[in-house]
Amino acid sequence: MYGLPRQCQRLFHMVWARRDEPAVVYQAGREKDKVSQRPELLRRLLRAKDRMDGASHEAWPVRRLAGVSAVSAAHFARSFKEAFGVPPHRYLLTRRIERATTLLRDTDLPITEVAFRTGWKSLGTFGRIFRDVTGENPGALRAREREAPHGREYVPECIVRATHRPNLEIAVSEKRRHKTLGKTGPQSTEVP
Repeated sequence: MYGLPRQCQRLFHMVWARRDEPAVVYQAGREKDKVSQRPELLRRLLRAKDRMDGASHEAWPVRRLAGVSAVSAAHFARSFKEAFGVPPHRYLLTRRIERATTLLRDTDLPITEVAFRTGWKSLGTFGRIFRDVTGENPGALRAREREAPHGREYVPECIVRATHRPNLEIAVSEKRRHKTLGKTGPQSTEVP
């Protein structure tokens, strides 16, 4: 807690001060739709989310996460998506890609080692998903990040992570399908 930047500490204290109030969570991208959940359930969901954050390189099937939260697998998956705006698997994928990006930017580890340290079993899968999510392959990202000088020492780490977080509002396979068909975003099937 004390190792966090001052802005992150303030945010933590604001949230902690309201821990006993009924929780109202805004889904990502939908500020008008309020989602209410019991505070006990949110605490358990946060516990599972913290476990994923702490060990994103491990396998986290929904059953294991549900066991951490002491709820059924179906209830966990539904509640997690309602509370955080993305399914658990997509959240874990986001964390792995964030961690891989950081390792590629800040270390000289080989790309294979970065892939294995972030929980991927196959270098090919890592490269394909990394490219689908970020838009460039790991080697190109490393070269680009090394070329440009950054002033990151002046920005709190929590802010840097939030601004560099991959956008996974739709599944990676869905992104790939849209790219193949030449679509730029989710298409509406609604008839006017």
